[in-house]
Amino acid sequence: MPKKKEFLEHHQEDADGPNTKPLSRHDFPPNFFFGVATSAYQVEGAAKEGGRGPSIWDEFSHIKGKILDGGNGDVAVDQYHRYKEDVELIANLGFDAYRFSISWSRIYPDGLGTEVNVEGINFYNNLINALLEKGIQPYVTLYHWDLPLHLQEAIGGWLNKEIVNYFATYAETCFSSFGDRVKNWITINEPLQTSVNGHGIGIFAPGRWENPSVEQYLSAHHQILAHSAAVSIYRKKYKEHQGGQIGLSVDCEWSEPNSDTVEDRTAASRRLDFHLGW
Repeated sequence: MPKKKEFLEHHQEDADGPNTKPLSRHDFPPNFFFGVATSAYQVEGAAKEGGRGPSIWDEFSHIKGKILDGGNGDVAVDQYHRYKEDVELIANLGFDAYRFSISWSRIYPDGLGTEVNVEGINFYNNLINALLEKGIQPYVTLYHWDLPLHLQEAIGGWLNKEIVNYFATYAETCFSSFGDRVKNWITINEPLQTSVNGHGIGIFAPGRWENPSVEQYLSAHHQILAHSAAVSIYRKKYKEHQGGQIGLSVDCEWSEPNSDTVEDRTAASRRLDFHLGW
């Protein structure tokens, strides 16, 4: 295997042809982290094991015709059982960090925060400890689209403002359980996708498309409030003694004006507002 600090080396090419100077990690700032990333539903599997409750993606992916090849995350790459192998792969590739998400319904099977699932806590403790033993920093996402199914069916999921309180309870459980070792938190991954694709177009779980002029904005609003609630809890109760940081992960299809006209500049700005601004 290449040495950890050299795994990125390759020869650059520019418009004039090959550049003989190799690009390596030494060309980046010393505090620059190289990492890999996954989401819980995409990799964990063990959908009905370890006390985990169903999520909206379990429901959505089993509806015939919703997934092109009919696939689902029931097993995925089985990280729940094979996390040690995955950590070993990350270490051998020379990465500094692993960003993964916690399955809300593996911590609270019904999403309500009434009784924590100890088996779920143990799984993530084991994963975090395995990473740290290899010198890999965990970057933890609290929500990567897999809302507990019970919250969707019982209160309407992200369309109901009550979800802010449930998310805050779940977030605090994660801070108190893992924050002594996790120093980098992401509250919500790409809320745009949950809003537009989940509640506007309907191609993501929970697959709603009937009232996009209201629901995609309402779900976005409640995600922002949930993010704010979690950040407030972390800063007031955990940041000082845990020493971590917390933020939001947003995605954007970048746009630039096609010309210098007012119309084109306005159009580019408007598109950015609909990706980042809201």
